[in-house]
Amino acid sequence: MNLPTEIIDLILKFSFNLFFAFIIIRFIYYKNNKRKNDFVFTYFMFNSLIFFFAYILGSLTINMGFAFGLFAVFAILRYRTNPISIKEMTYLFIVITIGVINSLSGSTVGISVLILANTILTLMAFLLENYWQNNNLIARSIRYKKMENLKPENHDVLLKDLKDSRGLDIESFEIKRMNLDTGSARIKIYSKN
Repeated sequence: MNLPTEIIDLILKFSFNLFFAFIIIRFIYYKNNKRKNDFVFTYFMFNSLIFFFAYILGSLTINMGFAFGLFAVFAILRYRTNPISIKEMTYLFIVITIGVINSLSGSTVGISVLILANTILTLMAFLLENYWQNNNLIARSIRYKKMENLKPENHDVLLKDLKDSRGLDIESFEIKRMNLDTGSARIKIYSKN
């Protein structure tokens, strides 16, 4: 049975797209993030949805406004859903972009350009995630209840308690807000992990 050229083209492009999406999602994002299971499904599905959406609409006559409009639609979703971190949102835009690039590449874009664009995006995500990010501290805001440790003379005790109770390598902290009515404080901690 001979498959039509359109079907073969679709299968090849989608396989190529899924290969790079898999590398970014599984070997870069999943390996380096604590909330890994929350977004793996979303990233694969968004990439696939965008790929097929753009591939099918790519056969129509469209302009660059379409591509930017597509990004705007998904950016609006950001404000309609539960808030996610900037990093997770960036990964979402990476998988969307790869899907659009790989689906809309026609006969005018050579395979070498497509491989180069995908490789550059993948390498940038890898390098930034593994080398740039590792030198930065992660900030978290927590609620703390031991008010006696908040006194300036007890800050060493507070730091030790935060490390022990959170299991994190905490470098420093800032006391942001104290609520004497509830007997708690809002503290921002800075850790390597």
